[in-house]
Amino acid sequence: MFVAGATGALGVPVVRRLISDGHTVIGLAKTRQRTSQIESFGAKAVIADALDAEALRKVVVASRPDVVVHMLTAIPDRGPMWASDLDATNALRTKGTKNLLSAAIDVGARRFVAESMVFIYGFGDLGDDLVTESDAVRRSCPRAWLKPALDALVSEEDEILQATKAGQIEGICLRFGGFYGPGTGTDRMVHLLQRRLLPIPKRALSRGAPWIHIKDAAAAVIAGLSRGKAGEVYNIVDDEPLPVTVMVRGLADAIHAPRPWHIPMWFVRLAAPFAVATWLNTTLRVSNAKAKKDLAWQPRYKTIHEGLRDFVKVEP
Repeated sequence: MFVAGATGALGVPVVRRLISDGHTVIGLAKTRQRTSQIESFGAKAVIADALDAEALRKVVVASRPDVVVHMLTAIPDRGPMWASDLDATNALRTKGTKNLLSAAIDVGARRFVAESMVFIYGFGDLGDDLVTESDAVRRSCPRAWLKPALDALVSEEDEILQATKAGQIEGICLRFGGFYGPGTGTDRMVHLLQRRLLPIPKRALSRGAPWIHIKDAAAAVIAGLSRGKAGEVYNIVDDEPLPVTVMVRGLADAIHAPRPWHIPMWFVRLAAPFAVATWLNTTLRVSNAKAKKDLAWQPRYKTIHEGLRDFVKVEP
């Protein structure tokens, strides 16, 4: 198993699961500083920049994997506040995907499982009906500066699905909801809430956003590796879409912190326009029925309330 993005929020639990299941795992690191973390899990570490096609091809060919897992992102620890915060991730989803997929095909890998995201369906008000994998992507893009993020997700999936259609590899795309839990930034939110440094806007427009606990996301990757159907995409979300403001208040309650105070939306928009357009003003309700059926996968944490209680070790 070759895992690109082995030190990321999703990569860490995936590598641990693969190792515990008895697989031989090769984890890709961009710098030597990251190799010790991969090796501490019991995996072998290799070094290459995913945007350097020849360097990446050399390490993939030397590893000769049967399966390649693509979880390459470069999102800031504080989360994407501005559209430019996704520039590096967009490059990994476009050029990085092409490079990794080409190397996987060249070495004769059988399967290629990639991390995508449910925001491929768009931003803004996408209605209250559940969105399924058969719905069109890029359905809504209320701001032109949101388009590169959408286009990068579409490019990533198109590359993989076209290669699958051509019979070159078995490609599968997993469209994840927003991650929370260990290693995802939830720890940072706890720190801010305890100091009353994480206010929320009073009039966010979102009526529901898709979430997935990082442990459930990792379980979906494992299920996709063995049960996913070539050429298919799967929504990986929990059972209850909830606004991000509900998530923040729920976390505050779980850690027994004061309720977050409110600030005007115009102020949040100035400080974090991307976060406003995506999480605060997007309504996106996503169905996970296909993943449950095809992957025999169920989210252990049905809602963020259950997952947050586990995260802070508070009994219900």
